[in-house]
Amino acid sequence: MSDAVLYNVDRGVAWLTINRPHARNSLSKAVRDGLFEAIGQFNADERAKVLVLTGAGDRAFCAGGDLKEMSTEKLTIPPIDYVPQFGRNIDVRKPTIAAVNGAAFAGGFLLAQTCDLCIASTTATFAISEVKVGRGSPWAAPLPLMIPRRIAMEIVLTGAPMTAQRAHEIGFVNQLAEPDRLHARAQALAEQIAANAPLSVLAGKQTMALTAEHPLREAFDRAETIWAPVYSSADAQEGMLSFAEKRAPRWQGK
Repeated sequence: MSDAVLYNVDRGVAWLTINRPHARNSLSKAVRDGLFEAIGQFNADERAKVLVLTGAGDRAFCAGGDLKEMSTEKLTIPPIDYVPQFGRNIDVRKPTIAAVNGAAFAGGFLLAQTCDLCIASTTATFAISEVKVGRGSPWAAPLPLMIPRRIAMEIVLTGAPMTAQRAHEIGFVNQLAEPDRLHARAQALAEQIAANAPLSVLAGKQTMALTAEHPLREAFDRAETIWAPVYSSADAQEGMLSFAEKRAPRWQGK
């Protein structure tokens, strides 16, 4: 993995950092390749229960594609595997959190959108800015499932930046944090998730995707199938037993 992307684990939380602050953490080839590699590392890392994605510095989470590089390459339609999109071109079963510390524009918005949860600095800004440079945002197709359709339409058609406060009001951002508290807030949320029964966490994430992908009745049936192994697991018995014995549970993921 190049220095353009950093990966480290802190108390069960994997921090994945785009490390191009001089270029507003834009998505050069080195960054894109590094992200795919690091996400694969997270998937295989048994120490890591939750992934937090962020950008180096305080100016940008990720300002989108590297337009200079894209222009040199005369990029037309990006291939499906151009940049990681969780659940589309790379599977990530464990929970993911975007810690947005500055501008999340274009591909940066994509990365924030693709994570399960989002915490933003109060100074962060968000925009689907492709319309301003004649590019496209087909990856925004799921956005109306996350926020009201008319607000999604405005974001896509205007390309105008949106404040972190506004992103929180419409439900795109889960929590806001002062800039100097963003890392701590994201770490705390990730640790709160990581402390829970691992099989229940994985099944919960799968369940939240069902109604977006299937009719409601089918979603219920699929949810029952997802959760059956959890109910039957050793952890389910441990959870009840630890409560009865008034002690912390000892999760095995079995």
